[in-house]
Amino acid sequence: MKKLFMPYNKGALQLKNHVVMAPMTRSRAINNVPNAMMAAYYKQRSGAGLIITEGTSPSPEGLGYPRIPGIFTDAQVEGWRQVTNAVHEAGSKIFLQLMHTGRIAHNSNLPEGCQVVGLSDVKAAGEIYTETGMHEYSAPSALNAEGIARIVADHIKAAGNAIAAGFDGIELHGAHGYLLEQSLNPHINNRTDIYGGSIENRSRLVLEIVQKIASSIGADKVGLRISPFLTSNDMPAYDEAEVHQTYVYLVGELNRSGIAYLHISNNPGITEKNHRSIRRAFDNTIIYCNGFTAETAEAKLQDGTADLVAFGRSFLANPDFMRRIEKNAPLNEPDYNTFYTPGEQGYTDYPVLD
Repeated sequence: MKKLFMPYNKGALQLKNHVVMAPMTRSRAINNVPNAMMAAYYKQRSGAGLIITEGTSPSPEGLGYPRIPGIFTDAQVEGWRQVTNAVHEAGSKIFLQLMHTGRIAHNSNLPEGCQVVGLSDVKAAGEIYTETGMHEYSAPSALNAEGIARIVADHIKAAGNAIAAGFDGIELHGAHGYLLEQSLNPHINNRTDIYGGSIENRSRLVLEIVQKIASSIGADKVGLRISPFLTSNDMPAYDEAEVHQTYVYLVGELNRSGIAYLHISNNPGITEKNHRSIRRAFDNTIIYCNGFTAETAEAKLQDGTADLVAFGRSFLANPDFMRRIEKNAPLNEPDYNTFYTPGEQGYTDYPVLD
């Protein structure tokens, strides 16, 4: 049997196979509250051994996109409980991805009284979708010391809420240009306090949140997603050697924390040296994601460079993805026009095999 279909057992990750459903924003959380439609969506895709949810904000000010879910109110916790119950009934595990969008946001997407914040006041170049069309990113307000402390506290509370909602753990979104990755980039983080400047200081926010959540809910219930060298969401490139040193330092500290996994968003910019260094520095599970077919994923598992492999759009368009790859059946093509629309079309209505 191919490794993809075999159970995976390491630490707290006791999974029915080696396949992960990657986190994908779908914008179906009306009023930012998870609902029955979302529970149906995730249950349909519970062929994956592990599901990682779409990015979910730990606080109102992190809701940078329309209709993304939160985990900071009682209603949101109850809404997510529908999802976790449905996935667990199907025999899969599910982690909640905590995503604070930081400066990748627009004020009109935030609740009244909230504003876009960042590690500094450096505005992102580009546009973001809002309910009234595309708009330039809003200029962020730089977080002061109290604001940083609030961000940390919000993440800890959100992680506790996730466990209360029945999740098996949480993944921190430290990739794709959102708040935690913004803290790592010296062109975005121009702070002069203990959260800026050196590699150690720029890593401080991520590590502080990781370590405090690990102390709160258990390190075996914590994962982190990273995307070294990726420049999406206006993340300016910086010196290759410094990028490498940043992630080697960060991963070494994460390894000491004993967290469950590291989730690498693969991209052509990651150097082979960086790949090898991360693998050597991290003892627990490494998940790779982005651009894999069943065949290339199997090869990645066989050569030991990844412990698990995540699929995104393949699961988006194929609720029965695991059955399709097992039978070598053709895959549905995703409908790009309905990725972020509010209804069931392009969400829960993709066809499955007879």
